[in-house]
Parts: sequence; C-alpha cells; structure tokens
Amino acid sequence: MKIGIGIPNQIRNVKAAVVPEWARRAEEAGFSSLGSVGRVAYPGVMDTVALAAAAGATSRIGLISNVLLGPVWPAVLLAKEIQSIDAISGERLTLGIGLGGRSDDFVVEGLGARGTGKRLDRDIETYKSVWRGEIPVGCDNPLVPEGSREVPVLFGGMVQASYERVARSGQGYIGASLPVDMVAGAFDGVRAAWEEAGRQGTPYLVAIAYYAVADTDGGRANVYDYYSSAGAGVAGLITSTVSGGVDAVKATVKGFEAIGADELILNPTSDDLDEIQRVAEIVL
Repeated sequence: MKIGIGIPNQIRNVKAAVVPEWARRAEEAGFSSLGSVGRVAYPGVMDTVALAAAAGATSRIGLISNVLLGPVWPAVLLAKEIQSIDAISGERLTLGIGLGGRSDDFVVEGLGARGTGKRLDRDIETYKSVWRGEIPVGCDNPLVPEGSREVPVLFGGMVQASYERVARSGQGYIGASLPVDMVAGAFDGVRAAWEEAGRQGTPYLVAIAYYAVADTDGGRANVYDYYSSAGAGVAGLITSTVSGGVDAVKATVKGFEAIGADELILNPTSDDLDEIQRVAEIVL
C-alpha cells in the first residue's frame, strides 16, 4: 500500500504560504502523493489553487484531489482548470471528485445542491470532451492544448450510485474519512459494481485518514470545526477517527492495508510543517 499525505489547505485560517513548502518537504520525505481537501464555504485555500501550488513546488510526487466538489463548478471551467494543473505538474494529477453535501458550498448561481448526481454524470462527459480537444458550444477554439491527456478520475460517495459511477466512468474510488469497517463496506461495493460492469483489472482504491502526532487535542478540534456544519453526529464520528500519536497512526495504516487499500492519504490536522517529518518517521 502506498502512503501519501494531505495538504493542510482546509485548516481554519491556514497560513496559505505554507502550501508550497509543505509540498516540497512531502516530496523529499518520500510520500507517494499529495492530497487536497475540497470545500468552498470555509476559510481555507481552494483545492485547485493548493494543487497548482504543489505542482509548481515539486517534480515527482503524485497529486490527488480527495475530494473536489464537482457540481459546485461550471463543468467546462473545471475541465480546463484540472487539465491546466495536470499539464503544469507533468501529468501527475488524479482527479478525485464527489458530489458535495453542504449547501453553502454551492455558491454559483444556477448550480444548486439538488440533482447533483445527474449533473456530475453529465459533467464527467463534458470534462472528457474538453480533454479530447473538442470545441464546446459557444467557443471558437479548443480549451486545452493539442495532445492533452484524459486526466484519471476517482469518485467518492457512500451509496450504490457512487459505486456504479466508478464502474461506468472512473479508474477507482476514494473512501470517506470514516472508520475502517465503514470504508471496507464501500470498497466491497465498488469491487462488486466493477465486476458487474465487466471492467477489466481492478479499481484503484484510495483511503483517507486524519492524523495528529504532536497535538492530538488541537488536531481533533480542527477536524470537528471543519465538519461542524454537517451536524454534531457527523463531526463527532469523523473526529473520532483522527489517529493521535505513533501507535494510533501505525494501527490506522495496518487497518487500511488489511481491507485492500491501494493507497492511504494521511490528512494533516494542522499546518505545522514539522508534522510531515513526524508522520514520515512513523509510516515510511
């Protein structure tokens, strides 16, 4: 199982200038990927911006959005944004995408929080059309340079429709920041949908887990704050999964390895740069 690390782009009042240095240190430490967290209505750094900054600061490490909220964006605009980041990085980006569940993230007029599943299915076709160099209606030119690749897509979501979307349109799946046994059920659902669809090979399965080495209480407080708008139940559940300290981080890695995750992204709970080396010494 590969081990990646998140970018602290959605820590409340994050020091945004830390992102390039965070990315550089993560690459030097040997992590497989850098992951971003996606949200609009929160005082952090937009995930597309964080990924672009990370792309410019690194040359080898993978980049993954886990997960970007697709339906909050106009599809054509997001398709160009994603291709641009992928090209700047030297084709190191994987688009991890989901529906979004908090209505305040839907800030673009006409793109509300209803009907997001059908909208995402349409949007995916638009992304791929743009990446193929096809000219969108109303435009005079292709939006991306000739020879641009189709960016790999992973989907999030904890319902059957999400699993079927992976099998129909994606290369794999990103589990939510939930206990291992809940993510295991989702992985099984994705595998079953993949087989039912007659796809060759196996889906790429990514897990996400929050960690805090130096300041567990502070890290958990930050995670609770981030999810508080989803209600105390959801915020409490996700906060309970934060791996606090060396033994807990090791147990989390073993847990996700046991359920067949291909990659685990350890998401930070603060923007303390020293947390990169602290966790690297535990898991790499």
